[in-house]
Amino acid sequence: MNYSQKVVKKTDFEIMVYVCNLGLGQQVYLENAGIETVIRLVSSSAGQQQQSSSSFVTGKWLIPPSVFRTPTGVVLRFEGEQGSRFVMLQGSGMSVLTAIPSLTGAEVLPLQQVASEEMPKTTMEPMKPMEPMKPMEPMKPMGMGNMQMSMNPMQMQMGNMAMQIGSPTQEVKHFCPQCGGAVKERDRFCSSCGNPL
Repeated sequence: MNYSQKVVKKTDFEIMVYVCNLGLGQQVYLENAGIETVIRLVSSSAGQQQQSSSSFVTGKWLIPPSVFRTPTGVVLRFEGEQGSRFVMLQGSGMSVLTAIPSLTGAEVLPLQQVASEEMPKTTMEPMKPMEPMKPMEPMKPMGMGNMQMSMNPMQMQMGNMAMQIGSPTQEVKHFCPQCGGAVKERDRFCSSCGNPL
């Protein structure tokens, strides 16, 4: 296999990024920044994209990574300063293998080196602050046919029938101090006993 070694300089170490198309809308991005290897699995389907990411210490890569399709999943091989490391990709999950897997008859998938800026970022844009809620407008009277209803005070009217529950201003009842009969606020005399009010 012929690998073109485009290396992007960043601070004191080299960053190498490769991408491999796994099919069915999945791509894996492999990045070696200094001594750390970052694996980012991107799954795309109609109108949505999911990412999972993992990183571990491999040391600087000595050769480009390899990607193999096996009957049990996709195996990634990294040859770094700390030796060989293998990672298994199954569905949207990934796990570091503790033993060397059998790669007999495995399909070698092609890798393409890309600029580090092409590696998908995991950080989401910060959410915009919510605007304060506007106070709710008072409920307008509702009508349906010849029925009308309004709130505060709750009133319902249908034809010549009317009903009212509660009142924003409670009516104060007045009584005669002499006989206890009901009187109106503007009465000057009690209508029951004639007592001056």
